[in-house]
Amino acid sequence: MRGDPESLRAGLMELGFDVVRFTPLTAEVPGGPAFSDWLKAGHHADMAWLERSEPKRLNPDLVLPGARSLIMLGVNYGGAEPNRDRPIWARYALHQDYHDTIKPALVAAGKLFERWADLKPTDYRYYVDTGPILERSWAARAGVGFVGKNAMLISREFGNWLLLSAILVRCDLPADPVVSRLAESKPVGTLCGSCTACSDDCPTGAITAPGVVDANRCISYLTIEHKGVIPLAWREAIGNRVYGCDICAEVCPWNRFAQDARSVLLEAQPHLGRLELRELLRLTPETFAAIFKGTAVKRLKLRGLLRNACVVAGNSGSRELLPDLLMLVSHPAPLVRAHAVWAVRKLGGGSALESLRNEEKDPVVLAEYTAPVQA
Repeated sequence: MRGDPESLRAGLMELGFDVVRFTPLTAEVPGGPAFSDWLKAGHHADMAWLERSEPKRLNPDLVLPGARSLIMLGVNYGGAEPNRDRPIWARYALHQDYHDTIKPALVAAGKLFERWADLKPTDYRYYVDTGPILERSWAARAGVGFVGKNAMLISREFGNWLLLSAILVRCDLPADPVVSRLAESKPVGTLCGSCTACSDDCPTGAITAPGVVDANRCISYLTIEHKGVIPLAWREAIGNRVYGCDICAEVCPWNRFAQDARSVLLEAQPHLGRLELRELLRLTPETFAAIFKGTAVKRLKLRGLLRNACVVAGNSGSRELLPDLLMLVSHPAPLVRAHAVWAVRKLGGGSALESLRNEEKDPVVLAEYTAPVQA
């Protein structure tokens, strides 16, 4: 080992990371048993890749054979409150896709590490929130923060607003301390005390136990990862959240210490937060590509965003949106048509659907013509 660990930490901070912490890899993966129980309970919904990657998440040696340490990195994305009079986006989505903007810093981190420890590129592997690693549990072990009752990684300095990256390395690094001695006996909710704001305020009751989120009813999952029809039971609870949900993070008292993002490794896209709902309902393939180029929203695809926009429109109470919704009742994608029908009926415009109903062939869409509009 060529350098002092603090010189490595300083070098990584200079690349734009707000948090740099080290932890040795251990045979017992923190959070491993809880993750397996979560999968067995079906809380991952249809995110099958989480089940497929379970062996690797429980054994880092399957990810990088011979890895001995983990560098946990955090990028703060805290900032201004969203405009709640417009469609609300998850805060991280109001930037260029962080997977793309943080990756160059990780590449530079790897080169720095090669020089610092005299390693080869094959001696480390990095991920930006995409690898088969239990990032939050390892981040807690490394002292980045603690896993809260909302299952988020909560930092004393940055609240709930850290994007995590990880570098597995084939060398020994000193162990940074955990945030509190309580962490060993209380790995979830270490510093939450008696607070239950996150579970109390979750509109769908997705937090079923401290640190346990059932994705089947989580608004973030329903509006991003879920590719099908949003169950009727949760549509009203989505409110005006068109992409993701930060409620369980926003209500956390630890955010009183949160700081605004430095934006060194993030590129803000404030125009997204200014989009009106009518603009979303009128998106075309061309305008969708232009507006959301390079953002995380592009993964949702146009049909997914229109689906969400229809749900938000149905919750808005604004009959002024009926003409736009009626246009979407004839959209090529059945997914969009189904939610447009629901929104039109929710806003009291069902009589305008009769002629369109006769032309509909898809059974999923047809079901929306007669299903109750409220669970």
